[in-house]
Amino acid sequence: MIRIEFAPADLLRLRFAHSPMAEVVASCLALRSRSARLVPVSWRARAEPLLRILTTLRPLVPGPTGYVPDFLTPAPSTTRPTLEQELRVVAATPLDQVASEVDRAWAGYGAPPEVERFSTDPAGALAVTVREIRRYFSSLIAPSWPRLRALAEGELTRRGLLAAERGPRALLTDLHPRLDWDGEALRLAYAKDGEFGLDGHPLTLLPTGFTGTHVYTLADTPSGRALWYAPRGHGRLWDRPVPAEPPAALAALLGPTRAGVLALLAEPSSTGEVAAALRLAPATASHHLTTLRDAGLVTGEREGRRLRYRRTGLGEQLAGESQAP
Repeated sequence: MIRIEFAPADLLRLRFAHSPMAEVVASCLALRSRSARLVPVSWRARAEPLLRILTTLRPLVPGPTGYVPDFLTPAPSTTRPTLEQELRVVAATPLDQVASEVDRAWAGYGAPPEVERFSTDPAGALAVTVREIRRYFSSLIAPSWPRLRALAEGELTRRGLLAAERGPRALLTDLHPRLDWDGEALRLAYAKDGEFGLDGHPLTLLPTGFTGTHVYTLADTPSGRALWYAPRGHGRLWDRPVPAEPPAALAALLGPTRAGVLALLAEPSSTGEVAAALRLAPATASHHLTTLRDAGLVTGEREGRRLRYRRTGLGEQLAGESQAP
């Protein structure tokens, strides 16, 4: 059992975020686990050949010691960082730190030339790693990104509502089967024992879809300490999405089409995705989304060139209450 002790002020510094780099590293760990529960056979069939040719990234996640270099997993400084924002942090890692952490990952093992390069040319090896991460994300993570982000957004929304209704201590209640909050410490069901405090540094909780049944703690970074865990509903990550039938009470309040749009936004979606899922003309979907946004039930968030809509806290509450018995 590992205990993370909380001083009263530590709850005020607690943050939630969704990290592209966390999904990258967790997905590599899932591939190494050989567990069919973490990634489906079809995804593994695409991922393994690509990972084999990523000669710098592959031997780092994890290295033969089981350690993943900390510079690959920076604790996010914002709630929804982009991959490029996180890669800038990775690329700015001091080169002596890069070399030291890679050496730790291979301590006691004969490193291949690609890994030895981190000692002889850490700047060049780091640049190659950044390029390989970008390629890995584009090929394997980006197609699933809307679902991964939707899972995380749902978790962030639930935690925010719990904190508003019950106070900040509710942020840590029922996070994960392997995490237990006793009011003073967050206890992790690990085989090894340990205890530490946060010493005034922030703790960032990262709901990460590829984490599965595991919980990972990360070492201190300039942004503080981080903990990865699987958000609620992660077992449905690979399910084929089916438009939800809006509850009768919600349809009576908003109208069946608008209620259908709000129900669909349990996962963030673009105007085109809403139109396709509900078989609406794009202009009609846009009209309903604008009306829901003006009513404070949804909000738009830009991801690259796309504008995705998600339910606000009020929208989540309205959709949830309409399904209550």
